[in-house]
Formats: sequence, structure tokens, C-alpha cells
Amino acid sequence: MTQTERRVFLIQALLDEQPQYQSITVPKTAEEQKVLLRSLLNVRPPKPIGDDFLAVQDAYLQAEIAAKGITGIADLSPIKDGLYLWQGDITTLRCGAIVNAANSGMTGCYAPCHACIDNCIHTFSGIQLRLACAELIAAQGHAEPTGQAKITSAYNLPCEYVIHTVGPIVSTRVSERDRQLLASCYRSSLELAVQNGVQSLAFCCISTGEFHFPNAEAAQIAVETVRTYREQTNSDIEVIFNVFKNIDAKIYRELLG
Repeated sequence: MTQTERRVFLIQALLDEQPQYQSITVPKTAEEQKVLLRSLLNVRPPKPIGDDFLAVQDAYLQAEIAAKGITGIADLSPIKDGLYLWQGDITTLRCGAIVNAANSGMTGCYAPCHACIDNCIHTFSGIQLRLACAELIAAQGHAEPTGQAKITSAYNLPCEYVIHTVGPIVSTRVSERDRQLLASCYRSSLELAVQNGVQSLAFCCISTGEFHFPNAEAAQIAVETVRTYREQTNSDIEVIFNVFKNIDAKIYRELLG
């Protein structure tokens, strides 16, 4: 199947799942189809689906990611021993694990085509990720606490694992508790990665987007926590600070020297 054929197949299958979508027709243009497919993936609740759908979805997503261009940690040069800075789309990064800035429900962002990293990771990983996260939450019987972390397969992403952590939400000014919880996100993710044999870990800018943690202070906590963890544990885990915005690239470049 071509990418167009796969995309149309997936859209139609998702529309057929829900009676309220029966009046929706598949758009003609590729861009409109991509928007509709992502929207349908974003709003779909966590539940199983047939192997035929998964086979087509997996082939489609892997081809889409490859077309964006995959960057491996071997392609990067460390700024400091074991510490890297990379500006780009985290869903195209080949490394041991990437960190997702999750919400407490941990099943991803349900807003169609939202620009947050949670939405992006769940979209390109595939619907298996939402189901896996829902099963983890069901097993523990409560929402994911702020500052802790969970690990899942990465499914269709080029990395091996996704580590999900819930950062603090800043409502007015940053409190000491907010700082402690953000540091805990980084420390918990590192500990979980090492426990699972992960040799390289890419952090996004946790809590700086929708959760409103100031970028510069969040970056300082991130770098200090990672450096302290590696020094205190003598860990040789390689850490990539992944940024998307130019302002974050500038902040991390200054912090890392």
C-alpha cells in the first residue's frame, strides 16, 4: 500500500468505529487527510483494535517518521561529558528512551492536533501507547502523581522506550515545592531509565509549556539535577536535553557552557 492508501484505510477504519462520525467523508488532499487522521487518533479512547489496523498504522507511522528524518545519538556531539543538546522533533530521535511531559491521566492529550509534546508523542507512537498507559493507571488505581515516572515501549518511535513524567503546574509564581517536584521528575526518570538498562535518555523541557514553569529556571533545575545524579551514582547514562524553541536552545547552551 502507498502512504495515501494507508492513510485513507486508517481514517475510514476510525470513522467506522464511531456511529457519530458516519457523516464525515475522507478529504481529497493529503494535508486535510493528515489533519483528520491525527484528530481521530487524538480523540480515540484507549481500547484494543484489530491486528489489520495495527499493521497498516505501524507501517504508515514509521514511514512518516522516516520521511521527517531520524537523528541518532551517534550523530550528535556531547557539549560536556555525556551531556548533549539537540534542537528538533523528539519523535524523530533514535536513543534509548525519550521523556514525555505527561498529564496526570497519562493517556495523552485528547485535543485534536494540539501542539504539545504529549500529543505529538502519542500520535506518532500509535494507539498502542494510549492503551498501555491506561493499563498502567488502571493497575495502580489512581492518577499519576506529580514528580514520578512510568516507562512503556515506544512502539513506532525510533527510540526504545518512552518514560512518562508529570511535571508541576505553576499557577502564579514558582514555589519551592514546584522546584522540588520538577527536580523529582528528572531524578525519577533517570532512576527508571537506569533500572531498565537504558543507556541514553532524551529529556524534553518538562513543565515549561502548558504547565507554565519559567523556561530559564526549569532548565537550570534540569541541568543541575542531571549532573548531580550522574556524579552521585557514577552513572554513565548519556543525557540529551531536547529543545524545540530557539529560546530554550540559547538557555541550555549557556548553562552547559
